[in-house]
Amino acid sequence: MANEMKRTIDDISDSVKEGIHRGNAAAEHETRKDFGDDMTTGEKVDSGANEAGEDIKAGVDKTKRGIRDL
Repeated sequence: MANEMKRTIDDISDSVKEGIHRGNAAAEHETRKDFGDDMTTGEKVDSGANEAGEDIKAGVDKTKRGIRDL
């Protein structure tokens, strides 16, 4: 019972973190879409790298949940 409760809490935590990371990735994408013409090439590259990093972090959180539920 205690293990099931811990797993549920960990799943919720990872779900929340995944949502935050996906939101951050979407915000970076929107920033480039809205302000891309005014951004320098370096700013666009940094923004793209930030988006990719947030997508990776979200994927890790999703994978942790999947592994835990096996």
